[in-house]
Amino acid sequence: MAVEQQITDRTQLRTVYREPSQAVIDKVIDHIDAGAARFVQASPFVVLSTATADRADASPRGGPPGFVRVLDTHHLAWGDLTGNNRLDSFGNLVEQSNVGLLFIVPGVEETLRLSGSAVLCQDPEILDACTIGDRRPKTAVVVTVQECYIQCGAALRRSALWDTASWPTDEAKPSGAAILKDHIGTEATVEQIEAGLTDYYDNHIWLAGGRDD
Repeated sequence: MAVEQQITDRTQLRTVYREPSQAVIDKVIDHIDAGAARFVQASPFVVLSTATADRADASPRGGPPGFVRVLDTHHLAWGDLTGNNRLDSFGNLVEQSNVGLLFIVPGVEETLRLSGSAVLCQDPEILDACTIGDRRPKTAVVVTVQECYIQCGAALRRSALWDTASWPTDEAKPSGAAILKDHIGTEATVEQIEAGLTDYYDNHIWLAGGRDD
């Protein structure tokens, strides 16, 4: 598909959009203040965005509220739990350290946006700080925060994300198992794939990421 009349530079972009208000500019801070720390500590879900020169990735991360630890006013960390081992985000990070984070708290329309640089580490003290119960990670992500600000709730309000009346019925919900079957072209049935996913969710998702040996 050919896309015509593209906007190709910032000057042209500003002919379409007005300048941000002073409050929008002033709300961006370079550290984790007390309010932002409380938001992180209440959040069970964050989207991690990474990129290199030739690819980008946005990846969900989840855990009990506060699974992302506030180490100090400039640093966050969380331990890696098992995943698909594609290492899309981590592969990007070892090439290029810039990251963006979007924290979500259920029922809260505002989100928290952080950006900065990140490293992967195996520092014992940080791994201890990121332990959840008796689950000590093998690797942790440490983010040095350069920008931090609260994002207005317009997107979540428009999407009615927390309004259960807007949620799809069971019949209308997309089936992850059916989509996966189409993606990989397997002969397995949707029911078999669902059973495998259920076993993974019930028995394996809390394992530390990395090799078992």
